[in-house]
Order: sequence, then C-alpha cells, then structure tokens
Amino acid sequence: MDSPERNLGFLLHDTARLLRKRFEQKARGLGLTRAQWQVLAVLCRNEGLHQGALAEILELEPITLVRILDKLQAAGMIERRLHPTDRRLRLLHLTEAAHPLLDRMREIGAATREEAFAGISAAERERLVEILLTTRANLSGRSPNTDESDEQVRYG
Repeated sequence: MDSPERNLGFLLHDTARLLRKRFEQKARGLGLTRAQWQVLAVLCRNEGLHQGALAEILELEPITLVRILDKLQAAGMIERRLHPTDRRLRLLHLTEAAHPLLDRMREIGAATREEAFAGISAAERERLVEILLTTRANLSGRSPNTDESDEQVRYG
C-alpha cells in the first residue's frame, strides 16, 4: 500500500490545496473570498452562463452561489442580464470593473505557479501538464487536447 505521500490521489489533492492556500495568501489584499475569485475566474472563461450552469461547474448549491453573486453584483464586478428567449434565466457577465482585478489575479496565479515549479525545468513542467491532461481525459471521457476552459458551457 502506498504511503499518503506517494499516493497519486492524495498527492494531487494536497498539492491543489497548497496551491489554493498560497494563492489566497498572496491575494488576501484583493478583498475577495476564495468563492468570489473562483466565480470571477470561471465567468472570465464562460461569460453568459446562467446561475444554474455556474453552480454546476463550481459544484455549489444554487442558494450558496446566489449569495456570492449578490455580493459581486453589489461590488460592481458582475451583472445579471435577461436571457433573450427565456425570461426565467439571468445570464452572468463581468463588468469593466472586474477586468483589472482579474488581471491582478492572473499575476498572482503566475507568481504562485512559479513558486510551485521552482527547480523544475520547462520541459518537465510541460510533461507534467501533458500527463495531467491525459489523466483528466481518461477520467472524463474527453480528448486530452480538449481544454475545458475553452468550452463555452451554456444551457437554454
């Protein structure tokens, strides 16, 4: 039996946890909670989602997401627009005010990745990404070349 330090599932989970923790430490001055920056990051790649689709992607209960969205809307970071054909749906869009914050989040993310990859060559980093993409594809039924962030998830 593998020790936890050598168990792939444990190692992936723990590494992801540490990356999130380090990002949060560096991003503390932005005034956002983890949930808020996760919402902004997903919306940046998937503008025009409705709340139900976003809740599904983030694996949040809809009522929990509504509270986060209310705070982001009050802060002027997002807006809810009417769906063109289904008046029950509100489509989520970033405002211009969110873009400088997203730029700062990208900078912090890059710095966090650089810290995590210290001592690892560019070739090794690329190989790690390729292995993880293939692993994700194996588990999700997607092609390894499919970038999940490029897919526009829309319902309705």
